[in-house]
Amino acid sequence: MEPSRQKITARFLLIVFSALGLFWLSRIDYAQKISTNVIDLVPADERSPEITLLRSLADERQARVVLLALADPAHPNEPPPEDAAVKFAAALRASPLFAEATPLKDAAVNNALGAFLYQRRLDLLLPTWLSAQDRAFAATGQPEAARSAWLSTRIVDGLDAFLLRPEATAFQEIVQSDPLLLVPSLVLQTQSLAASTPAGGHSLVWARLAVSPLDEAGQAPVFAVIDQALADLQSTHPGLTLQWSGVNRFAAASKERIRGELEWLNILSMIAVLAVAVLFVRRPWKSLHLVPVILFSILGGWVAATMAFERIHILVFVVGALLTGVAIDYGFYLYLQPALHAGERYREKLARLMKPLLTSCLTTVIGFSFLLFSELPLIRQLGVFVSAGLISALAGAILYFAQLNHPYLEARNFAVHAIGIRHRNVVRILGIIAIVISAVGPWLLNWQDNIRQLDVPNTSLNDNDREVRSYFGDTDGRAIYITRGDSITDARDRLEAFQTWHTSAFPDTSASSMGLVLPTHADFTATPARIVALSGFESQLRATLEQRGYTADSFDPFFNDWRALAARSAPPAYDALAADLQSALTGPLGMLFFTSGHSTWFLTIADHEPGSEPPPELGTVGTNQLETLNSLFGRYRASALRLSIMGLSLIGISVFVLYGIRRGLRIFIIPCGSCLFTFGLLGFAGNSLNMFHLLGAFLGVCLSHNYAIFSAENAGRGEPPPISIRLSALTTAASFGVLALSKIPVVSALGSTVALIVITALVMVELEPLSRKKPPVVA
Repeated sequence: MEPSRQKITARFLLIVFSALGLFWLSRIDYAQKISTNVIDLVPADERSPEITLLRSLADERQARVVLLALADPAHPNEPPPEDAAVKFAAALRASPLFAEATPLKDAAVNNALGAFLYQRRLDLLLPTWLSAQDRAFAATGQPEAARSAWLSTRIVDGLDAFLLRPEATAFQEIVQSDPLLLVPSLVLQTQSLAASTPAGGHSLVWARLAVSPLDEAGQAPVFAVIDQALADLQSTHPGLTLQWSGVNRFAAASKERIRGELEWLNILSMIAVLAVAVLFVRRPWKSLHLVPVILFSILGGWVAATMAFERIHILVFVVGALLTGVAIDYGFYLYLQPALHAGERYREKLARLMKPLLTSCLTTVIGFSFLLFSELPLIRQLGVFVSAGLISALAGAILYFAQLNHPYLEARNFAVHAIGIRHRNVVRILGIIAIVISAVGPWLLNWQDNIRQLDVPNTSLNDNDREVRSYFGDTDGRAIYITRGDSITDARDRLEAFQTWHTSAFPDTSASSMGLVLPTHADFTATPARIVALSGFESQLRATLEQRGYTADSFDPFFNDWRALAARSAPPAYDALAADLQSALTGPLGMLFFTSGHSTWFLTIADHEPGSEPPPELGTVGTNQLETLNSLFGRYRASALRLSIMGLSLIGISVFVLYGIRRGLRIFIIPCGSCLFTFGLLGFAGNSLNMFHLLGAFLGVCLSHNYAIFSAENAGRGEPPPISIRLSALTTAASFGVLALSKIPVVSALGSTVALIVITALVMVELEPLSRKKPPVVA
């Protein structure tokens, strides 16, 4: 192909690729495409009960709660006027973004629930009560004929004991219609579930969003509604301040911080790469020809990732800043290679460099392709992003430099000088030290995965959230459990089993749950038969009451309800009863129990510190498990390790096939040795490693594998390593060194690991020729 035609063809292909890529990216709805939700880092089909429950809570009511506390700085020890909280809550309810907003001092919510429980006490509470009495009677061993007399005596004994207690005065009006003490017993058992009273000088407002707090609609628009409601309130109550917290505040702050990291990491990474290039080349302005190669790489990665996945986590693009340092390898190798003779055409130059270029690129892509089999979406997405970026970088470099008349970048004199060490023994001593570190250090490593390292720490928001929750009674010293099931029957049975386990595991503490208001399906369906078995119960109870000094006729409201219950043709449907209970739980109480078409969960509050966790078969997890999920990520790390080993094995096989055993062994020793040495250093430093150190090691090995291949070509001719390797390694180290500055712990871990491996590989490439008996010829 003639040079002019070659330039036109290359330019046409680059323009088409750029136009199609930019057109694709311009059509994407980035708010829907890019996620900042930590849950999206976990597989959608993950069967772990913690993840299943966490997804459920994130998508349903629990994550939509917003806690707001009004205060008057002029009177710090006195809560603002009651009408202030009422007006503020009304302003929030007026917005379609809020499903509920309730002042906690509003007694209407508790009164409505109390009325509902009283009216439906025989449907809700009687089945569980009858089941308990059946078990107690069976333990006595008495004949069936004595059941009614025994039960009547037991009821009146309980009534006598209850009326002697101080709290009985609050239930005097309902005792005559509830001598079984169904409602009073429930109230006393669930006191820990009651909403807190305002702390200090605060008026509290509890609210629930109508939209997901993880979506854009649940963040900035909600903040605007809250700000406007506060401004309206301050027009009538000047000086009032607001302190509030919600998942949406954390989600919005996390998104902004990660976006900021994405911007400055990419910009700083490119600046660092170009700075190294400018420092080492004679004509710095010519290094700008490397920028298109980097841009083509990033464009290819973005296009491939957004086409391959419906939703992508933003960390993929943060970590994707590494392409700046990787993509420039191919540009350096092409651009820094001088012509073999005067008048050498670009096609001739490309032909002699194509084998190491294709080998380094394709073997690295093969290694990254194994990441597509990972369980974690983040690693699969990163595999596609980097693989496509590397292929785009190579294609872009080949096509872009085809347009230049003289595609050669001359390095400065000091950049091409080989490292001078007078005595080879020094190199050997350094090698022995490196071997010791590589052999011993990795055994000192401590692996610890922590899901909190996936985000930028935000101390101010955490402190604010802790303080606001303390106003609402969320204090230390309590354990909170959540029981989940695929149906209301399944969830209630699991809650019953959990209560049995909890009583055994924590015998001296209580555990309260609104789920206990609902009977199990077995007790509910057994109730009609149990009522029939109590023949003569009414007359027996009347006689017992008279014997104990009560006026039996004063309990006629209860006896009327009992006769109506016994005469009822059929009880209500169990699911309908659960739906009625859920509809009665509004405001903060609605967070205690939730059921939908696909899942049901109950919340339990226990009066003890978090301790041993219930068995998995109970479908119950402590909220402390939901915050960490560290063991789950440890399992993913083991999976990523297996895939990395498989990928590296395939890379090694490819190298041995292409270069033979002897040269292949030399090539493979450099990446493996640099990886072991880096882990050895981290082990001696006492660092705790996580899954992203492992991912960084895989990336570093793939990069150093490129340097080993490029240097092997020169070693075969008895020449020192090419200058392109030195510049590639330094720019890559600069790129990943920038990532090491990230405030996101996992990104920093990945960046520092890769930078160490790359620098180590560069040192090995530079010093390896000095250890030979015959020194290399300086080209």
